[in-house]
Amino acid sequence: MFKSMAEDINTVFARDPAARSRLEVISCYPGLHALWFHRIAHFLWQRRLRLLARLLSHLNRFLTGIEIHPGARIGRRFFIDHGAGVVIGETTEIGDDVLIYQGVVLGGTALEKKKRHPTVGNNVVIGAGAIALGPITIGDDARIGSGSVVVKAVPPGTTVVGIPGKIVSDRHKPVIDLKHGELPDPVAEALKRVLKEQKKLENRLKKVEESSGITAEKDELEERRSEIERELTQ
Repeated sequence: MFKSMAEDINTVFARDPAARSRLEVISCYPGLHALWFHRIAHFLWQRRLRLLARLLSHLNRFLTGIEIHPGARIGRRFFIDHGAGVVIGETTEIGDDVLIYQGVVLGGTALEKKKRHPTVGNNVVIGAGAIALGPITIGDDARIGSGSVVVKAVPPGTTVVGIPGKIVSDRHKPVIDLKHGELPDPVAEALKRVLKEQKKLENRLKKVEESSGITAEKDELEERRSEIERELTQ
C-alpha cells in the first residue's frame, strides 16, 4: 500500500510543475486525496460492503468535490489535476497513466444494470470540462480536448475535439501532455474553407463579368471577410 501511495505522489510531481514538496502534495492535492479515498471504497465494494463503500465515496465527494463511484476501476499513476466537478461512473474502467482535468464527466446513458460508462485506455489525456458518455472505448494514447462531448469510440492515438467530438488528428504516438492552446478548431477550419471557396467563386464571376463587358460592383464584404480570416487564423 505504501509503495502505491509513493507512486501516486511521484505521479503528481511528473504531471504538475506547480508541485514543490511532498508535504505540499500530500496536504493540498484533492485529486490525490480522492484517489486514495476511492481505493479504500473500491476495496470495500469488491467485498460487497456496498453501503459502507458508498458512504465513503460520498464523504470523498464532500471533502474533495470529486465524485468517483466505488465500483469504478482505476489503474496506476492516475492523476486528476485540480479536480473540482469530476464525475466518474460505476462501470467506468480507466487504464494506466491517465490524466484528467477539472470538470470531466465519465458518465452513463442507460438505465439497465450493465456496462454503461466509458472504458479509458492507457496514456489518455482528457481536457477540462470534457464529457464522455456511454459504454464507449477511448483508445490508448488518445486525447480529448477541453469542453468536448464524446459519445462514440475514440481510436488509439487520435485527438478528439468539439460537440459532438470529432477526430481532428491521428498521431499514433504516446501522449505526454495536453497542450490546450494547440488543439485544432474544426469549426474555424470549416469556416476558413468556406471563405476560401467563396473567394474562388467571386474571382471566377469577376472574370466572366469582365469578358462580357459588365462593370462589376464594388465588393463591400471584402474588407470584412479579410478581418474574419485574420480572426480565425489567430
